[in-house]
Amino acid sequence: MAPPRSGDHGTSAIRELVSSSLKKTNKMMKKATNSKSIAEAASAGHGEEGKKWTTLVHNGVLFPPLYKRHGVKILYKGKPINLTPEQEEVATMPIYQWHQRVVEQRKQMSRKEKKALKEEREEIEEKFKWAIIDGVKEQVNNFKVEPPGLFRGRGEHPKMGRLKKRIRPSDMTINIGKSAPVPECPIIYGGERWKEIRHDNTVAWLACWKDPINQKEKYVKLAPSSSLKGRTDKEKYEKARKLKDYIPGIRAAYTKDFSSKDPLKKQIAVATYLIDKLALRAGNEKDEDEAETVGCCTLKVEHVVPLPPNTLKFDFLGKDSIRYQNQVEVEPLVFKAIQQFRSDKNQGNNADLFDLLDTNKLNAHLKELMPGLSAKVFRTYNASLTLDEMLNKKISKGTGDDVPEKEVAIICNHQRAVSKSHDAKMSKLDEKIEELKDVLNELETDLSRAKKGKQPESSSTINKKRKRNLSPEAIEKKMAQTNAKIEKMERDKLTKEDLKTVALGTSKINYLDPRITVAWCKRNQVPIEKIFTKSLLAKFAWAMDVDPSYRF
Repeated sequence: MAPPRSGDHGTSAIRELVSSSLKKTNKMMKKATNSKSIAEAASAGHGEEGKKWTTLVHNGVLFPPLYKRHGVKILYKGKPINLTPEQEEVATMPIYQWHQRVVEQRKQMSRKEKKALKEEREEIEEKFKWAIIDGVKEQVNNFKVEPPGLFRGRGEHPKMGRLKKRIRPSDMTINIGKSAPVPECPIIYGGERWKEIRHDNTVAWLACWKDPINQKEKYVKLAPSSSLKGRTDKEKYEKARKLKDYIPGIRAAYTKDFSSKDPLKKQIAVATYLIDKLALRAGNEKDEDEAETVGCCTLKVEHVVPLPPNTLKFDFLGKDSIRYQNQVEVEPLVFKAIQQFRSDKNQGNNADLFDLLDTNKLNAHLKELMPGLSAKVFRTYNASLTLDEMLNKKISKGTGDDVPEKEVAIICNHQRAVSKSHDAKMSKLDEKIEELKDVLNELETDLSRAKKGKQPESSSTINKKRKRNLSPEAIEKKMAQTNAKIEKMERDKLTKEDLKTVALGTSKINYLDPRITVAWCKRNQVPIEKIFTKSLLAKFAWAMDVDPSYRF
């Protein structure tokens, strides 16, 4: 039996529900929306402390369609076995060939069929894409609930391969305004009710549920371009800027405590120094069934090796199982303290380096130094300050655009896997460079002939019509242009190779105050569209009116 086509799995059942509720939804949205603009909402105050919104209306989440059987049996000891729908769904997940056939069938669909499916999908999704917050229509970011599947995880995750069960309405908590209508539960789930209805205006999420694998809360939130997210971003960068006023005192305090006789004070001082200097994450304790990743507080003896006279060699798996490798010179007293922390341990290389310290103690200490201070604030501060300082050095307009961002990404250990298309792109660049070098050789020959009053060679690969009657001056100009193209492509090639494992986007999205870049672009007449993608322009709309003289 042929597997079902993508799009047949319960889509029609949901579509019937959409058509009846879409008009009601639009009417509700229009009623909730007033004339307040997004810009006004972004600049509005919160009233009470901690309050994120006054009114909130939304339509809940979009659940994946229920599984539709394909009826293919499995063989057990040579005999076909009938499976229940639940068993068949799980059995189908590891069958790679089956999924490949579905993908191939999707590829073979006509353009008209693909368009019809897309329109059908968009009609289903439309009501879930939007929320009305304080009278402003805002886009919702992740309104789709993940379908069941096999868990992969990052790195060598100990739960890899486990079944990620289906999330149902009874697992879902909805957060909505008190006067707003509660979203309807999907009928296809047999009349289930939501797990809980909340009216918590101190949080910005619309719905949440527990991940079936790691039992951590997952949230549906507004899109990055929303005014509420814009306010949150601005507050984050203002907090990091505030650290400028505190940093001299903080550094003086932890430097003094490098020699403290109190072992906990000394460990806090050294940990704070590493977070400040190396932009390390604080780190959290891991359960036995979680991937073994490390932050500053959870470093083991084996992760930090002292190399005399005062260099530390770091090697550990950081967030998302990204390997952190670095050798850095540190203050002599820090080097001495690390040696002492290592020698005090009786459990060998697997002992905790900071055995008296955990993230709670460290964060409590940081908040005593400055309200709201955390390891992430240090990362944001150092990343943004590095960008600001590097951009304001003498960087020629139009060159070196990625250099400051690269430095920040390296500082924060923002890495990525090498793209599968990297080698192909590099080969293509090599081919183009070789073609341009051939053109340059021909132009050199043509220049020599032109100076003698002769016509260009007929075998030239350059357009013959354009080459006729070219003066020596015109050929020299063309040679200069070709040389400039070759130099640019060679720079591009070096940049691509240099950045193949560096994730520039993570820093740009999360750690770099966008006002730094916008102000620099205004000062240097560089179009901001060359630096920010469309999605980032929308996300950072709040930063676009910054004064050109702005400095972090």
